Amino acid sequence: MRLCIAVFLVLTASLVAASGVAAVARGRVFPGNRRPVHRVRLHGWGRLVVAAALCCQLVFGLVVGDIALRQWGTLTGSGLLLTGLLMMLVSRRPGGRRRDDGMPQP
Repeated sequence: MRLCIAVFLVLTASLVAASGVAAVARGRVFPGNRRPVHRVRLHGWGRLVVAAALCCQLVFGLVVGDIALRQWGTLTGSGLLLTGLLMMLVSRRPGGRRRDDGMPQP
């Protein structure tokens, strides 16, 4: 069971990290997120932080055996996850008035 959870978390973290790298490097976002995301690079950095949080949760939750270290590691991973989600939330706020097609008005 632990192997299934580890494989799922690694695949999820890899996909989230790949979409974060695409957003930071090329300014690309998934089609469903193109319209609400106004700060693409911040959104990409948020995705990279979420991917790091998933890896942190994986390492400290499944690999580390010391209970005190496991608790601090998963707490750190939870803090990173919350930080990444807040970064993605802030990137979705509109930067000003928008037209119906999503382009900023002059």
